[in-house]
Amino acid sequence: MTTNPTGTTSSPARAGRREWTAFGVLMLPLLLVSMDVSVLYFAIPAIGADLEPSGTQQLWIFDIYAFVLAGLLMTMGSLGDRIGHRRLLLIGAAAFGTASLAAAYANSAEMLIAARALLGIGGATLMPSTMAMTRTMFTDPGQRAKAIGLWSGVMTAGIALGSVMSGLLVEYFWWGSVFLVNLPAMALLLALGPIMLPEWRNPEPGRFDWLSVPLSMAAVLPVIYGLKEIPSEGWNVRYVVSITVGLLFAALFVHRQRTAASPMISPALFRGRGFAPSVALNLVSAFGIMGSAYFTTQYLQSVLGKSALEAALWALLPSVPIGAAAPVATQLVQRGVNRGYVVTGGFLIAASGFGVLSLAGTDSMALVLVACAVLAVGGVVVMSQIMDLAMGTAPLERAGSASSLMETGGEFGGALGMAVLGSIGTAIYRHEMPGSAPEAARETLGGALAVADRTPGLATAAREAFTSGMQGAAIAGAVLLAGAAVLAAVTLRRVEVREQTCETPDEPSKLSPSGV
Repeated sequence: MTTNPTGTTSSPARAGRREWTAFGVLMLPLLLVSMDVSVLYFAIPAIGADLEPSGTQQLWIFDIYAFVLAGLLMTMGSLGDRIGHRRLLLIGAAAFGTASLAAAYANSAEMLIAARALLGIGGATLMPSTMAMTRTMFTDPGQRAKAIGLWSGVMTAGIALGSVMSGLLVEYFWWGSVFLVNLPAMALLLALGPIMLPEWRNPEPGRFDWLSVPLSMAAVLPVIYGLKEIPSEGWNVRYVVSITVGLLFAALFVHRQRTAASPMISPALFRGRGFAPSVALNLVSAFGIMGSAYFTTQYLQSVLGKSALEAALWALLPSVPIGAAAPVATQLVQRGVNRGYVVTGGFLIAASGFGVLSLAGTDSMALVLVACAVLAVGGVVVMSQIMDLAMGTAPLERAGSASSLMETGGEFGGALGMAVLGSIGTAIYRHEMPGSAPEAARETLGGALAVADRTPGLATAAREAFTSGMQGAAIAGAVLLAGAAVLAAVTLRRVEVREQTCETPDEPSKLSPSGV
């Protein structure tokens, strides 16, 4: 219910065919942004042969997109609240399309790195804008929950589809084709966006706090960098220092938001009951999903011996039940089941997925795929419900900032999951490997397979050690998600979404609609 200027209450307007069609248009950029996270999985060898990047350059080609995306999410979410999310979305679509074209025809490693960085900037404008516009188009709680559930499913599916699409395109075309597929969708968005999408912005946002931009990036980037490197390189002093520096800047960023006259991220967001727990629980959910992916992708390729394309195609199977997970969870909440219990159930489902994974041996593809499916279903149930809760409790004029905080938390959670569970798995792997094995073989499974032809039985021992490490990490993941289930039950059990139209429930709406 909302309060109109006369003081009476009225039900939120229900979205019609036009809004749902516009929502379909919004899903195009979201799908492509999420696909770009994994679209280089199979293109890297072809890029390496063509552009001949150094080892460092190859890492930056792969990672720069995610780093820039994570570092700018909060900035772009806040900027969209100020200038309008449709405007920012269209600017981002133009940048994303231009960067895709530049990446496709890059003739040097440096040019491709620059183009991937620009793709990250475009992606950072698109992700919070799509969620913020979903929030403003669907004010009816039931419709909003359904739309946000679809949003969560599209984002999750995009990451899975990106690797498969890259494998298929590289199989039949040159590596630049993985970027050219972005162009038709961006062109369609630029053509239909001004016609189909509404514009909303805060007419009284205050001055943009430019100091918060470098502070936010200095807080996010060193932490993400350190967490991403730890699984493969171990707890090197350089990465620990990187994380520590990032956390120090995070403290400065928080202080700036609490003291600035017009902060980038308003502390008022956290006054909404349920918003802070939603950010934390979203982080834990991403922790579980990305932490498991670190092992399952290696398991399919290095333990079972599948080719990269075969592994990607098999990995699509667990994504099939994802489409039903969010709608079923939404239906349960709409039929009166407490949202806190639904989120708790989602975490328990995901924890049971880790439990299944802990039972896998060196020849258990079916078991691993079932574990991935169960994990994904539980994760999407959690993500769809807490995203709806966070966006429902956030004021409409802060929709972009709220969305960017949730997405930044997801980036942190994913990196943390790979770092922590990856470190547990690596420690067990090294403990299980025989001391007589070559040094490279004791470090990673890939290193062992590279020299396996010189040592009889080494490949078998390395695969068994890796599987033991995966089992140990899965047990740790199950315990963590079970704890998150308890936390969700405690923190969300009494939380109800109260429709927010302004900074406090008693103020009239400050939102300024314009355009269609």
